[in-house]
Amino acid sequence: MDADDDRAARHAPRRPTAPTPAAGHAAALEAGRAAEAQEAGVLLADFVRRAAGRGLPPGPLRATSFDGRSTYRTTLRGWYLKRNRSVAVGADGRYYVLTVPSSLRARFSGTDVPPSTPRLVVGAGGGDGETIPLTLLLERRLEAGAVWP
Repeated sequence: MDADDDRAARHAPRRPTAPTPAAGHAAALEAGRAAEAQEAGVLLADFVRRAAGRGLPPGPLRATSFDGRSTYRTTLRGWYLKRNRSVAVGADGRYYVLTVPSSLRARFSGTDVPPSTPRLVVGAGGGDGETIPLTLLLERRLEAGAVWP
């Protein structure tokens, strides 16, 4: 190939490549997760509305270190969904996983916990075998009223 051929090859229009099957599967998985998150978000918003209707006020939420040895203040208010206080619904209707890395600074100043993408099955994909439908957790929490660990 001479220099002219090389230059022509570099400037030739490129044909778009067809998406790979893996890219199609990834897109379908992402679309499914987005639809699941949207459905779970509706359930969470309904829970906040029903909790307010029952006079169940949101309380302060605390985060626990991954090793379980420390708890940290947060600015969040809401309702714990599991007895071990690892997940909660914020008063803003968002879903929070309340486990964070250990931090000396957080012991004194508290920690920030970003909202997580809600799933219809809490614990799915976690590997510990403890899965429970979100609807069941929300109903249990409403039925418990103000008496919650």
